[in-house]
Amino acid sequence: MQLCYNGSFLAADKPVFTADNRSFRYGDGCFETMRVYQGQIMLADLHFERLFTSLRILHFNVPTHFTKTYLTKFILELCHLNNVSNLARVRVTVFRGGGGLYAPEDNTPHFLIQCWELQRQVFELNIQGLTLDIYADARKSADKIGNVKSNNCLPYILASQYAKQHQFNEVVLLNQYGRVADTTIANIFVVKQQTIYTPPLSEGCVCGVMRKHLLKGESPFKIKEQPLSIDDLENADEIFLSNAIFGIRWVGAFRDSSYGNATAAILHDLVHEGML
Repeated sequence: MQLCYNGSFLAADKPVFTADNRSFRYGDGCFETMRVYQGQIMLADLHFERLFTSLRILHFNVPTHFTKTYLTKFILELCHLNNVSNLARVRVTVFRGGGGLYAPEDNTPHFLIQCWELQRQVFELNIQGLTLDIYADARKSADKIGNVKSNNCLPYILASQYAKQHQFNEVVLLNQYGRVADTTIANIFVVKQQTIYTPPLSEGCVCGVMRKHLLKGESPFKIKEQPLSIDDLENADEIFLSNAIFGIRWVGAFRDSSYGNATAAILHDLVHEGML
């Protein structure tokens, strides 16, 4: 397997960074996780919109050549070199070049692209509902940085460890107000009386690509942004999660509450058939 580092293709098992790399030292940067299907990046416009918004929030100096077209060329070439163009998971990591301590010496973006083959199960709605709970030991900040897919992922790492230790499929992260932000790898939606609710970006959730696709698309359901409490989860008719790789996955149980998947199943089919 190969990777792409600043436009050069290198063996994926060889060292790439020095100890001064700012992403290694400080988590200084952001990333995108994309799905490539039959040689095309799915929801590409939304992915690159989020990426360049994140770079502005993080005060990168983006060169004129560093564009969607420029990065897409390397993404698709790497998938071709690794023979995974038919169905692949791609991660584009961007980090600040140069040294410095907390204050950077150079705000130029450097990038690393990796890809892996995906199994066709990503097109299928989960048969068993996910088990869900709360991870309360780390809170997300309800600010613009909370919306960025940051290279500093410690809250999500600890939450994932907690989920594994307690045998949950996923856990919810809360913001500083004790309200719902998102989960370790997804945005969260609740269905109540035929209306779908998801936390607004002001609640500190990641600005998810699939979340934005659902909000902008012509769904047969009313979808609203609204702060959500733990009580809202417990009293929902349904809960489902969204991300760019799996699309939609439904939750079967949260604490003592259980749920069906009628709404999630319809949205899942619409998303994967390209009708939404």
